[in-house]
Amino acid sequence: MQRSNKRFNLKLIGTVSNRQWITKLLCLILLLPALSFAKNDSNTIVILGDSISAAYGVPTESGWVALLETKLKQKSKHYTVVNASISGETTEGGVKRLSEILDRHNPAILIIELGGNDGLRGFPLSHIKTNLQTMIDQAKSNNVMPILVSMRIPPNYGRRYTNGFYDLFEQAADKNDIALVPFLLEDIALKPELMQEDGIHPTALAQPIMLDRIWKTLAPLL
Repeated sequence: MQRSNKRFNLKLIGTVSNRQWITKLLCLILLLPALSFAKNDSNTIVILGDSISAAYGVPTESGWVALLETKLKQKSKHYTVVNASISGETTEGGVKRLSEILDRHNPAILIIELGGNDGLRGFPLSHIKTNLQTMIDQAKSNNVMPILVSMRIPPNYGRRYTNGFYDLFEQAADKNDIALVPFLLEDIALKPELMQEDGIHPTALAQPIMLDRIWKTLAPLL
């Protein structure tokens, strides 16, 4: 009888052990997708943008990117901000530069503020869409959290192109389940006192407003 009990106990222990092992394995499998897209341990935020983020026509320290770095310090958020924005940059230019930027800075977060120059030049919407997707994919494959900034353009190319251009950004954000910052110049572009003489670039007075738009989306993700 004792031998029988021992056999029974061994079988029972083996069954429990197997169940525990299977449970752990299932938990690991379920966790893998989250791990593959997890934000890395870096404390760097990179802004990949055009003249709107490059502080065109205003002192660099007055631009929204510089103001972001100041705000992070005020909030005791220990992040380094790298501004990789270039005036006149397009989504294609962003794609070409992104690999080197990611390798050099290894950011935790990538804010993509590109597409405005593409739209102003009437580039094909499919071209812009592909480039945005490429940058998002590249960021995710490096465990970098991408944040997309929405864009608007004047209706020079007609309603169909203009609306399609605007929709691109929301569609890209929805498809990839990433955060979307509203158009930075909303309620700014039509106020002369907040725009430079060219009617395209915001003044120093507009920069804190732009930062507020970025911050509302960025802060919960830090």
